[in-house]
Amino acid sequence: MIAAVPIPWLVLLPALLLTGTALLVMVADLWMEGPDRDGLGWLGIAGLVVALIASVTLWNQHEGGFGGTLVLDRYALFFNLVFCLAAGLTLLMSMNYLEFTDIRVGDYYSLIVFATLGMVLMAAAADLIVIFLGLEVMSIAVYVLAGIWRQQQRSTEAALKYFLLGAFATGFLLFGIALLYGATGTTALAGISAQVLKVGGEQRLLLLAGMALLLIGFGFKVAAVPFHVWTPDVYEGAPTSITALMAVGVKAAAFAAFVRVFVQALGALTAEWAPVLWVLAVLTMTAGNVIALLQQNIKRMLAYSSIAHAGYLVLGLIAARDGGGGAVLFYLVVYALMNLGAFAVVIALGQRGAANEQLDDYAGVGFRHPFLGFAMSVFMLSLAGLPPLAGFAGKFYLFAAAVKAGYIGLAVIGVLNSVVSMYYYAGVLVKMYMVEGGAAVAEVTTRPYLVATVILTVIGTLLLGVFPSFTHELARQAFLSLG
Repeated sequence: MIAAVPIPWLVLLPALLLTGTALLVMVADLWMEGPDRDGLGWLGIAGLVVALIASVTLWNQHEGGFGGTLVLDRYALFFNLVFCLAAGLTLLMSMNYLEFTDIRVGDYYSLIVFATLGMVLMAAAADLIVIFLGLEVMSIAVYVLAGIWRQQQRSTEAALKYFLLGAFATGFLLFGIALLYGATGTTALAGISAQVLKVGGEQRLLLLAGMALLLIGFGFKVAAVPFHVWTPDVYEGAPTSITALMAVGVKAAAFAAFVRVFVQALGALTAEWAPVLWVLAVLTMTAGNVIALLQQNIKRMLAYSSIAHAGYLVLGLIAARDGGGGAVLFYLVVYALMNLGAFAVVIALGQRGAANEQLDDYAGVGFRHPFLGFAMSVFMLSLAGLPPLAGFAGKFYLFAAAVKAGYIGLAVIGVLNSVVSMYYYAGVLVKMYMVEGGAAVAEVTTRPYLVATVILTVIGTLLLGVFPSFTHELARQAFLSLG
């Protein structure tokens, strides 16, 4: 007789809510037509809000399920808030964006929620196999979303490139998991943590090789140099709202798993992986910022900017035990707000048949559309790290953690990179306020959901800049729950 496996309903609650929402959107899509199809977007947002509220109410819970492969702790719940926020704002900005595309609405909304489900599984995973399953759920949905604008050739090319290179990186990740299992005899993060110091001889070589392959897999997902080459082409080709989700949600999910594996499971090998990540952080920050200086397309510029920001986050990961862990989580919230807001402005300045993505198209926007000009200025200055905006607070916590951990040189390189980034972020402001001309833009007031997204992200960017302490404390508590 087979014993019944107890189902950990509480641990599964956020994932079940998202699964139900995605399926509900798919079913509702069969009946909703014409203007009613906005309701599908609101249905998705309602499900994400319920999942967010559930995550908030579960904040003090800490329990595992399915033999400890899934865990409900503050770390997973904090990331649930980031994922629901990012997906909710993506759905909100999409409702106006889809009006001037031929993207199939129902599939689009449900796939975003399914991608969020994969992210939630990655953050809650306490086993390498569950991390892989969450990664695949998220990645498959995002592959489809990147190519969902089938009438646009560049969208199809972006999806194909993302899929092929993503599959290649997944192969590295799987091979790394296999080698770690061969070395330690387990795929559970807690089990690996208990075994790493006992492994010697040839098994230690297996362990280090597995760790290196995992690093390649995660490096691809967070777009760290030299695994970043897919980023600019995919970001430019994908629908802009999906680019925003990829830049924020996918990156946050990859860092959620990255931190769990390298800090929680392989923390005893910090002396081995920290020097490699040190080099990776410097290359990622520097290459991202220097190449961004040369870009004339704003989506490609934001793509290279996201690569540079991945470098700042890797810097925090290296100093995770000295305050960097909480700083990484806080910075992901800040990064989500300012990046989603910037992409919302890019969408607002586009129109049917003209995406207006060249920097020259932004000439005079500050006078013709003062609200969008102001909002874009806030996002650009925050991304550059100027006070009193949220980006400054985020970088301050990251660099302070690096100094506390003794990585003073790395912190100095990070600050110098922030100075370099000022040039291309300020370039957008110069175009908007000091150059005349630019592209014709559709009336912004007819796009209320986009305006709402921009307002929400501006408020968030300003509030987290002036009052960062509360969110940073939550992020710190979330990281400490890893143990």
